[in-house]
Amino acid sequence: MARKADEHLVTSRVKLPRRVVERPMRQVGKRLLMALGVLAVTVLLVWIDRAGYHDNADGSVDLLDSVYYATVTLSTTGYGDIVPHSDTARLTNVLLITPLRVLFLIILVGTTLEVLTERTREEWRLNRWRSNLRDHTVIVGFGTKGRSAMQTLCATGLRKDQIVVVDPSAKVIEAANAEGFVGVVGDATRSDVLLRAELQKAKQVVIATQRDDTAVLVALTARQLNRGAKIVAAVREEENAPLVRQSGADAVITSSGAAGRLLGLSVLSPSAGTVMEDLIQQGSGLDLIERPVIKAEAGRTVRETDDLVVCVLRGHRLLGYDDPAASPLQLTDRLITIVRAQNGSPHGTPE
Repeated sequence: MARKADEHLVTSRVKLPRRVVERPMRQVGKRLLMALGVLAVTVLLVWIDRAGYHDNADGSVDLLDSVYYATVTLSTTGYGDIVPHSDTARLTNVLLITPLRVLFLIILVGTTLEVLTERTREEWRLNRWRSNLRDHTVIVGFGTKGRSAMQTLCATGLRKDQIVVVDPSAKVIEAANAEGFVGVVGDATRSDVLLRAELQKAKQVVIATQRDDTAVLVALTARQLNRGAKIVAAVREEENAPLVRQSGADAVITSSGAAGRLLGLSVLSPSAGTVMEDLIQQGSGLDLIERPVIKAEAGRTVRETDDLVVCVLRGHRLLGYDDPAASPLQLTDRLITIVRAQNGSPHGTPE
C-alpha cells in the first residue's frame, strides 16, 4: 500500500514549463570535462616548473609525479610527499594552483549541490505559481480536442500561464510543458489531482477526455470542487450529453455529431461549410464572439448595432436576432456577433 501511495504521489505531480531543458547526463558530462580541463592545466603548470618541486621518494619529479601531485592537491588530500621548495613553485601554488583547486571543488561539489537544491527550487516555483494563479482555465485531456480548445483560447487573448493541462500521460504533459503550459500528471476523476491544478480557483474548465464516462466523472468532481466555474465538456455519443449536463457541465458538445453535421452541411453547400469552419476557427476571417451591450447601443434595435448580431443573451434566455423580444437592447444583455478578425489578433471587448 505504501508503494502504491508513493507511485500515486509521483504520477500526480505538477510540472511547470522550463525555459531551458537539458539532459542531466549532458550536464554531468560538461562538468566532468571542465574538471578534467582544470586537472590538465594543473599538471601542465607542475610539469613546466618540475625543478622547483621535491619528491621525498627519489628527489625528482617526472610526468607521473606531476599528475599525482595535481590530483592530490586539487582534491585537497595533500600527503606532503611532493612539495614545492623553490620560490617560483610556491608562488605558482599561491596564485594559480590554489584558485584551480577552488574551481575544481566548485565544479564537483556544484553538481551535487545542484541536485540537492533542485527540489527546493521547484517547490519555490510551485508555491509562487499557486499563489499567483487566479481565474485560470483548466483543460482536462490534451488530445486533439484539448489542443484545439487551447489554440482557440490562446487566439482570443488568453495567456499561456493562465492555462493548466491535466492528463494521465506523462509524455503528453511533457509536450504541454514544451509549449509553455503548466501540466498535472494524473487521473482527473480524482479530486486531489484537480486540486493540484488549483481547479477550486479556476474560472472555466474544458473537459476533452477520450471516454464519455470519464467526462461524466470529471464533471461531477469539478463541479463539487468549484460551484461557480464555467464547465464545458465534449462527448462522443449524443445520448451521453444529458448525463454530462446533469453532472454539472454548463455546455456539452457532441464531437462526432458536430463533425457529422458540418460534413452534411458541406455536402449540401460547400460554401456554407467553409463559412461555418471559418466561424469556429478564431483569429482568421470571420469570428463568432460574445460581448456586452455598450451604452450607445442600449435602447436600440438589434439591426441598429454596428456588428452583425446573431443572438441576444438576456439573463438565461437566448433570443434570436429576429425575435421581437430581442429589441430594444438592454445594458445587461450580451450579444453574440460575427466580426471580422483583425490580423489574427484577439478581439477587444467594447465597454
